Amino acid sequence: MPAGTMFAKFKSANVAASTSMQNVAEGNPITQYFEIGKPVACAGPELVWRIHDAYRKSDNKECSVFIFEKKIAEKLHKPRRKETITELLKSSVKTLERFRHPRILQIYHTVEESADTLAFAAEPIFASLSNVLAFHESKTYENANVAPTAAGGAPQTQTAPNAQQPQRPAHAKEYIFLDMELKYGFLQLTEALSYLHYSGHVIHRNVCPSSILITKRGIWKLAGMEYAERMNETDLNCSIPCPPWSNRVSKMAQPNLDFMAPETQATSKCSLLSDMFSLGMVICAVFNNGRPLIQAGNSTSNYAKQMETLDENVQKLMPRLPIALQEAASRLASRDSTIRPTAQLLHLIKYFNDPAIAALKFLDVVNMKDTQQKSQFYKTTLIEAMPLIPRKLWWQNIWPMLKSEINNGEVLAAVLQPVMLFVQEATHSEYDALMSATMKVVYNTPKSIQASVTILENLHLIIEKTKPEDVTTDIMPMLFFSFDGSTIQVQSAAVVAVANVFDSIDELSIRRMVLPKVKMVFEKNITDPKIVQNVLMCIERTMDRMEKAQVMEEVLPLLANIRIPDPDIIMRTVRIYHKLFVDKSYGLSVETMATNVLPLLIPHTVNPALNFEQYCYLLEVLQQMLEAIDRQQRNKLKLDNLSIASPERHRTLRHQFSTDNMNAPPFNIPNLRIDQRKTSSAEDMARKNSGGSGMLGGWWFGCSPSSPDSNFLRVGNVFPNRRLSDNTLMTPKIRIAPSCASSPGGTPGSGLPTRRHSSIGPQERRGSTINLSPPTYGARGSSGSSLSVPSTSVYVGGSMPNTSSSVPFLLSSSMQSIRSRRTSTVLSSGPLGSGSGLLQQLGSGMYQLFSGRN
Repeated sequence: MPAGTMFAKFKSANVAASTSMQNVAEGNPITQYFEIGKPVACAGPELVWRIHDAYRKSDNKECSVFIFEKKIAEKLHKPRRKETITELLKSSVKTLERFRHPRILQIYHTVEESADTLAFAAEPIFASLSNVLAFHESKTYENANVAPTAAGGAPQTQTAPNAQQPQRPAHAKEYIFLDMELKYGFLQLTEALSYLHYSGHVIHRNVCPSSILITKRGIWKLAGMEYAERMNETDLNCSIPCPPWSNRVSKMAQPNLDFMAPETQATSKCSLLSDMFSLGMVICAVFNNGRPLIQAGNSTSNYAKQMETLDENVQKLMPRLPIALQEAASRLASRDSTIRPTAQLLHLIKYFNDPAIAALKFLDVVNMKDTQQKSQFYKTTLIEAMPLIPRKLWWQNIWPMLKSEINNGEVLAAVLQPVMLFVQEATHSEYDALMSATMKVVYNTPKSIQASVTILENLHLIIEKTKPEDVTTDIMPMLFFSFDGSTIQVQSAAVVAVANVFDSIDELSIRRMVLPKVKMVFEKNITDPKIVQNVLMCIERTMDRMEKAQVMEEVLPLLANIRIPDPDIIMRTVRIYHKLFVDKSYGLSVETMATNVLPLLIPHTVNPALNFEQYCYLLEVLQQMLEAIDRQQRNKLKLDNLSIASPERHRTLRHQFSTDNMNAPPFNIPNLRIDQRKTSSAEDMARKNSGGSGMLGGWWFGCSPSSPDSNFLRVGNVFPNRRLSDNTLMTPKIRIAPSCASSPGGTPGSGLPTRRHSSIGPQERRGSTINLSPPTYGARGSSGSSLSVPSTSVYVGGSMPNTSSSVPFLLSSSMQSIRSRRTSTVLSSGPLGSGSGLLQQLGSGMYQLFSGRN
């Protein structure tokens, strides 16, 4: 990061303060390597180390510079008691350099000395725990309006209403801890002590808030190694001699009495459990609003008195602690060292068993892991844990580590997974202030295939948070360049990205850049279902912003080349066709639908891969297109028919789909069969008595054309007791007889039901050459009535449309055929004779009937 950007505040608004700090470190060799800014915190014994923001000149790396002014020791101590504080502090830094551990303060540059100062550089520090607890303590006084307590956290006296409030200490640092920060901080201190005790074989002896530093990433680091003592490596549990706190020695040269273990002060011995007591007291101070349970004021007598009530004060404080931590904290702060847990046991308690804490813990040591372990952590573990981690820790703890991995090409693809989650959850201001510069580096850095795919698949999230000018200058060139890649994965991801961010692409770029490149990707991977589907999705979303003519010229041929029977691809194709059909501005003609669209869609109606809903949608689109074609063609044909003089166009249509509206050519019905009417018993008796020849044309039946009803009179005269119904002539019957092999379209054994009157007599088969034309509505009278023709039954072979339950209709053309053939009808030879036979009577009667109706 540029130095001017990082420290613009102390270089501009605090120029005077910065100059003053440079003057403080003037003459110290460390100024050759670091640019030193304003002081931000303090730490160490009596808070003698002043911590300044800084950055390294060689690589602009952010850091902190610790400066000790030697004149401070001269002000605090009398000359006769002055100790070599400078040597003590120098040895402390040397010890820190020797211990390399994630929980121990990391030294960037060793201690440098001048005549007036000591200085060294370390990782970036936000504050010491002492600075933060001082803020909490002063805030508690302000809110409660009480004076500081002597011990145990219980207020002694209440100040008067008009009394002046205690001023906040100058070293106080405003900061509010989250529960997870405290949990993780205590775990980090436990791990630091575990490392010192069991790997370094060292007792710290001064675990207190001024020795605990909080980095800008929120990590708690243990420092303050001024009073460290080495242990017996053969027996770690044994105690070693150590000096107690004494008023005869400078307080700057001794550990903090408020956090010292009782056995050290009482027996002048200490062990690793002495550090655990100090850790317990730190935990209690944090939950006691920053106030330690022992406030001796550098007095050994006060220390002894307050130690007597320590156990009671610890129990009073326990309700403020998390339940899972209460037992461990009470045992740590116990005066009995034998019941205190070791650092190895403490980090195993349930309080620290948290997946979010485990993720943060791994993140702190991720630089010590190999590439495979890093990738697995970033892609899986961290992604799963981030919802459990407060957003404050996202930016404070996680983002700095991710940002440091951006330049590592081996793990960039894995790092981008949580980075995209940051992009999605960040506000516009957070993205602009914290992420924008880093993302520009990602755009312009050579990336692996998977890293490029990750960026492209999430490009819509990035554009949503990026400034429009940065989209044009940084993001769009990267997107268009991705189409020219040689890998299918990147090209497919680029197509998806275009579909997701088409609103951010100007229309000129869509026409000149996007569509040609999308077509190129399609043509190269025409058999790849995933790429074809992505191309269709891209076209479906961007076609509204293309020129209509360009869509018809380039998109339609592209759709015609799709041959993959995947249901999703089919549905996307159908949706595009439907959009072209519905939006008339595209100009999809019925000719194009009939010749280019329907032949491609209709075969999919029998695609077994389609589900019911997909099939119904396909059929609906096809039906709409067919109806459009039908409307246009009908209108066109009607206009053509108006110019032709034909009586047919004046006929009223009964129904659009009725068979009566069909112009069928005349056809012959084979196997015409004629049956005699069944006569009554009285007529049979009269026939026998008359001794006639049996000819049907005799006077008995009264068939003379001049007297069609004379038969009724004759029968009534001869048989006075005959019922009138017996004199009624029966209506002829026309049946469809079973077709023979020669009858076209006939089905053996099939026939239509006939309408009967009172009775049907025996049937006689006779040959005939009479042709009956197809039925028409023009020959029918009122509904339900039948034609009165001579009482003859006519059986017709073959099939004929059954348009009504009454006597079939005859077309006008059929009537003309009957008129032309009525005199040339030839009857088959038989017992009825060939003169005035029944067929002549039938033909004559039907002719008179239809002539009268016409």
